[in-house]
Amino acid sequence: MTLPMRRKQPVFVWTAVALSAILAAAVLATPGSGIVSGAIVARASFLDDVDIKFKVDHGSQEITQVRDARDTVMQKIVIAAGGTTGWHSHHGPAVALVTRGALTLYSSDDPSCAGRLYSAGAGFIDPGQGHVHLGRNESGTETEVWVTYFDVPPGQSVRVDAADPGNCSF
Repeated sequence: MTLPMRRKQPVFVWTAVALSAILAAAVLATPGSGIVSGAIVARASFLDDVDIKFKVDHGSQEITQVRDARDTVMQKIVIAAGGTTGWHSHHGPAVALVTRGALTLYSSDDPSCAGRLYSAGAGFIDPGQGHVHLGRNESGTETEVWVTYFDVPPGQSVRVDAADPGNCSF
């Protein structure tokens, strides 16, 4: 009789650990504020195998690669003056185009928390795949950003919430 009990105990322990981790992530997540809208305007899957490769060079060269990309999603995000996206990442890379206003992008891996300003007409590539960042509308008007996300798991959100990395004090 003790053998089945011993086998069940590790399952119970691992289940408790997993639930604790999920709850901790939810508590530490930093949701956005001042998001006026975040409408998904299109979502589609590639019919053929598609490999995507981005090379970004802003101080240090980065290469982001996605093999066998899944869903691609387009989203129109409107952020009120003073609004923020909260700290987050994406499953795969994303191409963002600022079409109105301005967005300051902060990266979790920048110890100086310098931020980079993107005004209307500017675009940027976020590597996703665990790169945690936050966008802030520090202007006095609404900001509009159109984003195309690559490699989104079917049926899942384009956003992966993340905890505040502690490198910025705002």
